[in-house]
Amino acid sequence: MGTYKSDFLNQAVERGFVHQCTDIDTLDTQAKDGIVTAYIGFDCTGPSLHAGSLVSIMLLRLLQQTGHKPIVLMGGGTTKVGDPSGKDEARRLLDNEAIAANMAGIQQVFAKYLKFGHGPTDAIMVNNADWLDELQYVPFLRDYGRLFSVNRMLTFDSIKLRLEREQQLTFLEFNYMILQAYDFIELHKRYGCSLQMGGSDQWGNIINGVDLGRRADGQELFGLTTPLLTTSSGAKMGKTADGAVWLNSDMLSPYDYWQYWRNTEDADVGRFLRLFSEMPTNEIAKLESLEGAEINEAKKTLADHITALCHGADAARNARETAEKTFEQGQADAGLPTVRLPHQDLQRGIAAFELLYRAGLSQSNSEARRLIRGGGARLNDAVIVDETQTIGSQDMGEHGTLKLSVGKKRYVLVQPQS
Repeated sequence: MGTYKSDFLNQAVERGFVHQCTDIDTLDTQAKDGIVTAYIGFDCTGPSLHAGSLVSIMLLRLLQQTGHKPIVLMGGGTTKVGDPSGKDEARRLLDNEAIAANMAGIQQVFAKYLKFGHGPTDAIMVNNADWLDELQYVPFLRDYGRLFSVNRMLTFDSIKLRLEREQQLTFLEFNYMILQAYDFIELHKRYGCSLQMGGSDQWGNIINGVDLGRRADGQELFGLTTPLLTTSSGAKMGKTADGAVWLNSDMLSPYDYWQYWRNTEDADVGRFLRLFSEMPTNEIAKLESLEGAEINEAKKTLADHITALCHGADAARNARETAEKTFEQGQADAGLPTVRLPHQDLQRGIAAFELLYRAGLSQSNSEARRLIRGGGARLNDAVIVDETQTIGSQDMGEHGTLKLSVGKKRYVLVQPQS
């Protein structure tokens, strides 16, 4: 028997999703007695979401699977303003075309995790530009500006930290929390949404929306935040030395995605399985108790489950087979990420440092040179000793490919363009 009456809160707490919640007992009663409609907002600041957004995505999935209705709110309007939360400086402002392109990339993610439709618990996706772009400034200030206390707004972390560090905060950014609060009451009017969820850095913004609902319309709204997620060593989720761990396969291959989760730190296996898979918690407890070489099998299971949700079971299985052949059996495999370069370039030959860069294994030619000087780069499993060594068609194996690697985990096959 769980602590709460509703399946949603019982599972959300048990699996580690809940950090803070307003009036959790009343929310629990409503979730037990009926369908709760809840939303999370996603601003369109990049062409895809990355693994740092997975906690929010999986929370919406859990909400739906326990009998409630998720709303995915695309921030077509708020992206034009920029959320100051967790930022030391203003975000780069995007034009309408860039926002639309980013939104199209982000929208692809959600169909993998949620069921959309017109049923009572089917997810819907809406764009806050639909109402924010239509607001009239003076009427909006008269109706809602009077309900916000600047004194209180200055106490929220997103504002206070910028001011304490004497870093510029524009009036544009200062308005963000007002617009997010307005989103909440607009979603309540349009769709009966009573719960806003988000990361712990959004607590102040969410509380603003809850308060605005009460002050403006006498509505009972709720807020729930998830913990700020870092790895056991303190690294930020969804980021690596090579960049973001994107959720769209055209920005990060399923193989590289699988590898990211396979390389999870030992201490994080259980926590990540609870958050990012749907494995029963009693089975997770067994896996996280493993030690030594056995924990590596648990990491593969973690990578399998997370990759299957994002890219499909076939992609997860192929990624695992490719990794095992490459790392455990010493075989090159066609399932590795592949880069195709012009046939004439490979015929002519390419300097080793330039090839590493063009194959995506370094961020620059100078970084590639450093990798080679440090003995960290290989061609067909042999260490590259000369950064200016010419590599080309003469180095291809029987399958017409070059195998390049950096370190122990990053491999790429190079093939001529057909």
